[in-house]
Amino acid sequence: MTPFLSAADYFAAKLAYETDPTDLAAERASGTAPLVIDTRSAASWSQGRIPGAVHIPNSELEARIGDFASTTDAAIVVYCWGPGCNGSTRGALILASMGYTNVRELIGGFEYWAREGFATVSDDGRGRRAPDPLTAPLPPTA
Repeated sequence: MTPFLSAADYFAAKLAYETDPTDLAAERASGTAPLVIDTRSAASWSQGRIPGAVHIPNSELEARIGDFASTTDAAIVVYCWGPGCNGSTRGALILASMGYTNVRELIGGFEYWAREGFATVSDDGRGRRAPDPLTAPLPPTA
């Protein structure tokens, strides 16, 4: 049986539709930040989120996306809790089905964003965890 895609085509497509926390942070630092959408529940959003993200649970995505993305070619990254959550996959599918052509999923979600030591914000304020050595390189020690 011949596969529909070659391995190279598969991995190229995967990279076109996914981003990771480090790459998203680099985009944001360069000033080319996409619209970042948190698809989780209100309770999860309150507990912590990526600064500047917009909270649109999947059940509201179709009705509210137009408030934040004026064109269907807007750069959008969706995320949910972490690797054990498919809310970002569902959100990306909703947007792609609506005709949005530049949608990516944040692999690792909010969990890996926080574990890699990037800034977070919650209803209690801003914070930053020390990078988890299993997910991000530690700074050199003197």
